[in-house]
Amino acid sequence: MRFTPARTRLRRAAKAVLIGIAATVFVGAVLTPTPAAARPGTDVYVALGDSYAAASGVLNQSAGLCTRSDRNYPSVVAAALRPVTMRDMTCGGAVLKDLTEPQISQIGGIVINTPQIDAIGSDTTLVTLTIGGNDLGFADIVGRCAALSVHDMYGAPCAASFGSDLAERTVQLAPRVADTLRAIKTRAPGAQVLLVGYPATLPDDDAGCLGDQLIAVGDVAFVRSTMYDFAAMLAAQAAANGATYVDTYTPTIGHGICEPPAERWVEGLIPFQPAAPVHPNAAGERAMAAAVLTALGEVAPA
Repeated sequence: MRFTPARTRLRRAAKAVLIGIAATVFVGAVLTPTPAAARPGTDVYVALGDSYAAASGVLNQSAGLCTRSDRNYPSVVAAALRPVTMRDMTCGGAVLKDLTEPQISQIGGIVINTPQIDAIGSDTTLVTLTIGGNDLGFADIVGRCAALSVHDMYGAPCAASFGSDLAERTVQLAPRVADTLRAIKTRAPGAQVLLVGYPATLPDDDAGCLGDQLIAVGDVAFVRSTMYDFAAMLAAQAAANGATYVDTYTPTIGHGICEPPAERWVEGLIPFQPAAPVHPNAAGERAMAAAVLTALGEVAPA
């Protein structure tokens, strides 16, 4: 048997150790996960909108009188896309003019939000916007329909009271929505702009709310038809002004205010989960986020 000198054996052993360390470092470099990078094209994400975008009433609330939740759909979208910068300007009670003018509190007359559109710059790459519901008169519709149903639960007193007014409001809002979308594109020509619609509030079954929510049987179809027309107007304005309309109505059917509390994504007049009355709860906000991410070609987080 041939014996290798001790010095040679030590050199070989040291070489083997060095090779092993190098291999370990190399494998470690390959297998060690790198920090999550932003989705290409979403370096600067700006979220605009009203209480449906702010998730008013959903825990946890921030932004003072804007009643913005850290679980609103923009926050869920941002968690999935990981933009370098995220500016959330959503604010409860916002109407179209509050995108370009300071939003003033109706009590005290103080500014509760600066013009939302000021958050958009030439560096903005993604904008989401949910607006118009307060201009149409969501609160008026809910309040009037509830009050009138007390005296005529099986009729359509709300439809009779409004007549063609809501249809006319929808038509009149169209050019204002168009102006808003054009203003956004002017500030950020390269941004992807998503006009996000409103979730389903009432069931397709006209009698689905009877005895549960304050809306007459005949008014379910009226309110649902109003929301269809409003969504169609938003979609048409998005298509005509370089934006993408995100349908949040269809994926939320069957989770409105008339469903059992555990299945609701939109709370009723008396919320069972944290949310403003007739507004999305946390599950509803996640559903809206999922629709946005689908429109962007992304998979919503589980």
